[in-house]
Amino acid sequence: MRKSVENLATSKITGGRRVPLRIRRKYETDRYPNEPINGAQVTVTRRVRGSNNKTALKSIDFVNLATGEAKVKKTKIIKVLENDTNNDYKRRGIITKGAILETAEGKCKVVSKPGQNGIVNAILLKE
Repeated sequence: MRKSVENLATSKITGGRRVPLRIRRKYETDRYPNEPINGAQVTVTRRVRGSNNKTALKSIDFVNLATGEAKVKKTKIIKVLENDTNNDYKRRGIITKGAILETAEGKCKVVSKPGQNGIVNAILLKE
């Protein structure tokens, strides 16, 4: 999904079209977002700038839950309760940073970026 040259050329004061001085670079290209949902764990690895790799989640069914007393438990995700990132994400049950999940331990808030890190870390919310 390559961006157009819309921001590389501006129109003249007369309304005429200017030709861009260069084309888009490969590192400027966009990708479709990874939108992890609740389900059996599926990951995808992609190459990013600098020959680095990003491991993204397509779906996940467990969360690393920090309970507060220096312990981390691996608990099952029941469902996505809230997602302030996007109302559509809440309806579709997409897990992003800041999403509120319901687990067996209670409500928790996601603090990692599952679409970029490939892991879901969360902290337990006080009821």
